[in-house]
Amino acid sequence: MFREMRRKDRELSEAESIEILEKGDFGVLATICENGYPYGVPLNYVFKRGRIYFHCAGEGHKTDNIARDSRVSFTVVTKHEPIPDKFSTRYESVVVFGRAVSINDIDEKRFALGEMVKKFSKGFLEKGMAYIDADIEKTAVFGINIEKISGKARKK
Repeated sequence: MFREMRRKDRELSEAESIEILEKGDFGVLATICENGYPYGVPLNYVFKRGRIYFHCAGEGHKTDNIARDSRVSFTVVTKHEPIPDKFSTRYESVVVFGRAVSINDIDEKRFALGEMVKKFSKGFLEKGMAYIDADIEKTAVFGINIEKISGKARKK
């Protein structure tokens, strides 16, 4: 169902790939539009409990696409550094394939949003949780159930 990586010498283990997901700050979510074109949008996320979580408005391009076809890919790149004399780049990256699901359970939704506050607004947990509780009904939260994870790196 998924292609094998061509550059086996740069392939990362699942554990290394998960480590990149855990430390990354943002990724690019790709969905499928109604006209068949891909739609990629950068967004902040957290990786917890084996799932990638992100939040957004309750309606829009990405939510329409996910409602129509839940298949997505999500890409994270870290440690990007040009190697000018080699006409190349050092990097670590992960591509995830999976299905995006709407998180409707209030406890799971609160958990995911709370983890985002911990990651991106350190030192403001109490204020962040109050903000979450005030708008939790209006905020859309999605989780990506991972079907395939593929990590790749050039370290030298």
